[in-house]
Amino acid sequence: MTNSTNDRMLAKAETLIEALPYFQRYAGRSFVVKYGGHAMGDPEAAQDFAEDIVLLKAVGINPVVVHGGGPQIGAMLKKLGVESRFVDGLRVTDKETATIAEMVLSGAINKELVGWITQAGGKAIGISGKDGKMVVAEKVSRTVKDPDSQIEQAVDLGFVGEPKEVDTTILETASKAGMIPIIAPIASDAQGHTYNINADTMAGAIASALGAARLFLLTDVAGVLDKDGTLMTDLKPVDIARMRADGTISGGMIPKLETCVHAVEGGCEAAVVLDGRVPHAMLLEFFTSRGAGTLISA
Repeated sequence: MTNSTNDRMLAKAETLIEALPYFQRYAGRSFVVKYGGHAMGDPEAAQDFAEDIVLLKAVGINPVVVHGGGPQIGAMLKKLGVESRFVDGLRVTDKETATIAEMVLSGAINKELVGWITQAGGKAIGISGKDGKMVVAEKVSRTVKDPDSQIEQAVDLGFVGEPKEVDTTILETASKAGMIPIIAPIASDAQGHTYNINADTMAGAIASALGAARLFLLTDVAGVLDKDGTLMTDLKPVDIARMRADGTISGGMIPKLETCVHAVEGGCEAAVVLDGRVPHAMLLEFFTSRGAGTLISA
């Protein structure tokens, strides 16, 4: 055996030893992972993600995956000739659009993810918020400022919802049975109307309800950057409020960080915003001392 082979094997052994305390600390705990963005359109990235999720399950952690699908919904709407309108990044959703969104999210995307995880050796079960009455939704209410008068005006987003109640029974039952829940962000309200829910929001609500050890939001950026473009590795809610006030964070990062703050203040131990384009970014963040992405804790 050559010295270089010995060095490689030693490096692998050292990585496992470095990860051991994390395995021990979080065995039996839940990790909620929001999966979306670039990785969803890349088979190689999807395979890496599936392997990571199966590894978490194999070492005694209970992963729960919530997936998005905005681009895929947009592509299907375009194919069917249905026009989309957005308010503050949320798609205005009429009944026809809600039906198409459910078809894409609960059907095509959900089962594709189940397939990737099954191929990687895991036992995945695809569900939505409707199953087992896991999530009861309520209609989202939004206001926008009129550019001329600066008066706040209510906007009807249609069948866009947010989680009102979360029952974790089906998730805990599936996890105890050795399965990995894959969740489409669709749920019904108390009257049975179907609502499309932002996947980040859905993941945050589930992480809070489970008292998860981690909420991972996989994105298309390295994490939260300061004004010089440097990655910020650790943040508290007070830091996020300050950075929002001075304009350091803006655009799509604001709702993601709001989700993280709500999750950690609601019972999740910590949330992480990290780059889903980096192979095995989730494992690097969690199982090494170096970490990756931005960790938000209460």
